[in-house]
Amino acid sequence: MKHRLAILDDYQDVAQGFADWASLEDDGVRVTMFRKPFPSQDALVAALADVDIVIAMRERTAFPREVLERLPALKLLVTTGMANASIDVGAARENGVTVCGTSGSPAAAPELTWALLLSAARNLTAEERSLRAGTWQTGVGFELAGKTLGIVGLGKIGQRIAGYANAFGMEVLAWSQNLTAETAEASGARLVSKTDLFRLCDVATLHLRLSPRSENTVAEEELRLLGPEGILVNTARGPLVNQDALVRALSDGWIAGAALDVFDQEPLPPAHPLLSTPNTVLSPHLGYVTRESYRQFYGGAFEDVTAWLAGKPVRVLGA
Repeated sequence: MKHRLAILDDYQDVAQGFADWASLEDDGVRVTMFRKPFPSQDALVAALADVDIVIAMRERTAFPREVLERLPALKLLVTTGMANASIDVGAARENGVTVCGTSGSPAAAPELTWALLLSAARNLTAEERSLRAGTWQTGVGFELAGKTLGIVGLGKIGQRIAGYANAFGMEVLAWSQNLTAETAEASGARLVSKTDLFRLCDVATLHLRLSPRSENTVAEEELRLLGPEGILVNTARGPLVNQDALVRALSDGWIAGAALDVFDQEPLPPAHPLLSTPNTVLSPHLGYVTRESYRQFYGGAFEDVTAWLAGKPVRVLGA
């Protein structure tokens, strides 16, 4: 075989069903699937030592400069989606690695956000556990109609969330560092300061990209402003929230609860404190995990590989 291709972090063992990887053998490509995350950078480098094509699923495996410099055989790195904060695209280019992306589903993450929000509002996970244990109706939830939703980050996902909130009869507030009143109004929201958003809303939901500027956007001050009846929803990235402050907020009752799809460590280790904090709805980063999304991710990755093999790479990042 002229090429070795590694598909990383195929947690559900489904990658083979979303593209015709076997057909790449005709182009001299041997494909290997990796289902489990690598425990260390050394383990990652050892596994990919003679691999020249890698497909990474979102940010599940990081490719910082120190990893890329230890993979001299690597020539093509495909990320699902058109942005990946875990890949140092500049370092890849310096080391002769082409980085390509794919399209994605615009509906997957917003729909999961709303599912988590509804679950938190009506205590669904707690009620299901109690029902299975033989208990009937243990708590009282709240309706979304007439409540206020605060959206932190009114991009493509945040705008969809604003539409859902309007349909449910909620007032919508929005904030981000560069958001304008006109953009907010066009999405059915009202621009406010970050302080006012957390002070006024009943539910706050995060939809920012992770960067050094956005890390810890939500810390103790914001959580205390959200208050003892407030709910925090995070389906964006874990480090947007100070995790220590969030654990204290949930344990000590600063807020009523949290619905979380993302965490500071992923996969979430068994001893992580959020697993034992009260009033939480937790999901294992499922925001993009749908059949429709995977068709675009793996189908696009297959196209990226075949185009690169033909000498005409597409969707090149950082070009």
